[in-house]
Order: sequence, then C-alpha cells, then structure tokens
Amino acid sequence: MAEIPTSDYPTIDPTSFDLIVSGTGLSASLLAAAASVAGKSVLHIDPNSFYGSHFSSLPLPSFLSYISSASSSPNLYSDVETSSESLPEPSRSFLVDLVGPRLLYCSDETVDLLLRSGASHHVEFKSVDSSLVYWDGKLCSVPDSRQAIFKDKSLGLAEKSQMMKFFKLVQSHIALTRSGTTVESGEEAGVMIPEEDLEMPFVEFLKKQRLPPKIRALVLYAIAMADYEQDNGDSCKMVVSTREGIETISLYTSSIGRFANAIGAFIYPMYGHGELPQAFCRCAAVKGALYVLRMPVIDILTDMESNKYIGVRLASGQEIFSSQLVLDPSYEIPASLSPRENIVSSNLSSYVARGVCITNRSLELNSANILLVFPPKSLHQEQLTAVRALQISANVAVCPSGFFIVHLSTPCEDAALGKEYITSAMKALFNSRELPAESVEAQTKEEGESVEAPTQEEGETKPTLLWSCAFVQELREASYDGAASICPMPDANLDFRNILSTTRKLFQNMYPGEEFIPQNSAPDNIDDDADEGSPE
Repeated sequence: MAEIPTSDYPTIDPTSFDLIVSGTGLSASLLAAAASVAGKSVLHIDPNSFYGSHFSSLPLPSFLSYISSASSSPNLYSDVETSSESLPEPSRSFLVDLVGPRLLYCSDETVDLLLRSGASHHVEFKSVDSSLVYWDGKLCSVPDSRQAIFKDKSLGLAEKSQMMKFFKLVQSHIALTRSGTTVESGEEAGVMIPEEDLEMPFVEFLKKQRLPPKIRALVLYAIAMADYEQDNGDSCKMVVSTREGIETISLYTSSIGRFANAIGAFIYPMYGHGELPQAFCRCAAVKGALYVLRMPVIDILTDMESNKYIGVRLASGQEIFSSQLVLDPSYEIPASLSPRENIVSSNLSSYVARGVCITNRSLELNSANILLVFPPKSLHQEQLTAVRALQISANVAVCPSGFFIVHLSTPCEDAALGKEYITSAMKALFNSRELPAESVEAQTKEEGESVEAPTQEEGETKPTLLWSCAFVQELREASYDGAASICPMPDANLDFRNILSTTRKLFQNMYPGEEFIPQNSAPDNIDDDADEGSPE
C-alpha cells in the first residue's frame, strides 16, 4: 500500500470509543455489528482501500497482488505459483474470493444472522446447481435425498437400498432428537441411534451399517464434509464422530428446500464472499459505528504503570482510546509489547492450500455453480485429505459470460504436499493445453465489452484450463487476553460455522452478558438508513 502523507489522513472525532476494530474481515465485521447493536460506540478502521480484509473478493490483478505482496507482516500467504504471467482478459471482470471455495448452508446460523441483523438487505444469493464427487476417475452426482438416490444411475439397486435405509435411520434419529422423544421399539415407531454409536468414529458406524466403500465416501466427504482420511483412525488428525457426522447431515438435509428459489443445500453470494463482511459493516454503520478506510494502526498504547492496553496510534499520528481492541490477524504485535499483559498474538495452527482456475466450460453440462469433492485417495493412494472444488459462473457476477472460476482447497501440514493435491485435482478436471498467444489475443476484448470464452475443440472431454494459481495460506487462530482480541484467518472449512463460533466466543469474552446480535436487531427503516449510514 502506498504511503499516504500524514496531513492527508482524516481527523477522527471523537477520540474515545468503547471498541476499536482494525480490519474488516468477516469476524471483525460481525464483532463491530454485534457491539453496535449492543449500544457500544465503535470505530472500525482498515488499512486497505477495500472492505473484507482476508475475506475479500478482489479483481484478478488485485487478488494476485494481494497474495503475492510481501509488504504485510506477518506474510500470511506463500508459495504463490501461477500458470502464466498473462491474465485472462478482461482481467478486472474476474472477482476472486480469498476464502474460496466457500458456501453457506441454507439453514446455517450465518444465514440466520444475515436475516435477523438486516444484513440480508445488502446481499443476494444464488443456489448451487449440483454436488459432485470424484470417484474412480469420474465425476458422480451426490445423492443427497431420496429423490436423488432414486434417480442416480451410477448406483445399483443394492446400493440405492442401502443408502435409503441409512438415510431413513438418520432422519428418524434427527426427528426424535428434535422432538425430545425417546423410542425404544415398535413397528411404526422411529429409531434413535444408541449413545455408544454416537460416540464412535463415524466411519466405523457406517461400516456397521454395511455401507460399501463408495457410499461411505459419499457420506463422509461429500455430505458430512470430513476433511481427513477417516479409515486410519490412529493417524487421522481429525476423526469425525458419529454425533458430529449426524449433526452435519442434519444441517445439510434441513437446508434442502428451505428457500423456494434454492435448488439444493447451498447458496453463494452475488459478487463473491467479500459482500458478507461489507453487509455486516453496513448494519454496524446504521447503528452508529464510524468507518474509516486506508487507516493503519501503527502502534498499540499501554498504560505506563499497569502495562494494560488503553488505545492505538494511527498512521495519521492521532491517538485514539478505547476499552476494547480487535485486530486483524495480519497485524504484527510490536516485539516490545508482546510480553505485556493484555497484548496477545495469534498462533499459527496449520495451513490450507488453495487454488484458483479460470476455464472456458462447465464441469457439468447445464450446471453453472457446482460443488465438487475429491475424497482422500481418490486422486492417488498417498492423498490423506479431501480436496474441495467450487465452480462459479457469470450468473453470480464474478466473471464474464462463457467463463467459469473454480476454487480449490485442502488442509495441509506441509505446503508442498498441499499444493501437490491441488495440482493433481486440477489435472484431473482440466485439459491444460496452452492456447496459442495469437488465439488468446484474438479472443481478448476491452473491459466492458461483451466477451466470449474460447470454444472447446471437438472430442475434448474436459474444460480447458486458461489460467491457474496455487498458493498456501496460514491458518491463524483467534486469541483473546483481557482488552485485546485477534480475529481468526479464514479456515479450511467449506462453511463459516467455526469462524462464527469463534467470533461469538470473542464477543462473549469482551462483553459478558450481552447477546450476540439478538433477534429483531435490524432497524425498521433499514432500507432508508442504509444509504445514509452505510460505510464509505
């Protein structure tokens, strides 16, 4: 970021707030909104010229510059590798999520927060058309309902019967759990899964139900969304219990049909996930929060006697004071302050390898937005984590018509291994032949004009990979100690449940007894106020 003369920074008035939030990522924006709803005075600043921080959706050139920049310290992105220095044109018409692949379940709490806070007035969604799984070198549909199981031509009659029986058991358990009813027996009665089965590894429960390997993989990785290979329990980093698996299946199945215009369980925000933090910022602004972009925090102020936090010094030189401070995970605590009470740093937990591809054809005919899962060992026998991919299209306004963006990710302990999984998934999905330079140039038009993607040659079975990028992101945990909090980085999950849970805990630590964005938080005149009080 170019250095701005001190005189060009705005003067902030007042100079004392209940809460200062630096960074406009999703967690930070939720905290600002929740504090504003609770009646706290909030100053929300960001060193960048855009909203969203590490949860942003950026034009392709800006995205590449952001993850490649070494100016941020600590540098949270590394091992950036692109297929070509030449970007597809018009390059600024491609909006790329920093958090991809990412979706919202129709029934998850993030959607509920959007509705009850009024943030849903500022963002629109499209549904995901199709869910696929990569199995035996082919893309197969995920049969996630009775109707889908019945229509699935890749399943034999015996497999369909086994899967229907399993889902009937799960749905019975979910229904009885919600009603608080316990049923022991009875021909017409439902059945609950025994407590001892709920505590066992989910993969063992699936084996107990005599489900074959393919159906186990479908349930574990494409519906229950397990990240790590579950068959080797002793070496598995994160074993999914039956209880956890059933909870995710419950969320998945309850999401199907919640909204009339959503085809399946998942939705994606128009213009990318960067719209979500901005929507919550608008809600905070309506409640009185003050927003200033291009305003870095350059120092943290502490009391001379107690060494406790009292405020921040901004790049403008102005000192602003507050009772609580929330920092972006990219902010590096000065070494001189680290040992002091109430000043904490975020901890590196692991990594996530991510990939971005631009293609000229959908992975599946007549589907625009597609979720795809590569179960462990589906790419090669050494693959220990699931790779998720999300294809998004022009109908969510992230790319020109005729093009598609595919996001990929996998959790990893080793950057090289994570990128290897991402690259293997790319090779499985795309024809990577390079278009001649003159062909690319001929199909490039000025930004703002109608653009058509290169056509697929006859006989090709895979979309053409026009451009790709692979990189590694650090996973830094949230931290809280007294008056200072640090927000989490985007995690390796498909949804925002863990980030939301962490954010709620941070808020409860900051303001014990206050409800985190309660029901009916949205103002009655939000449509009128939003234009006046929305962030700059």
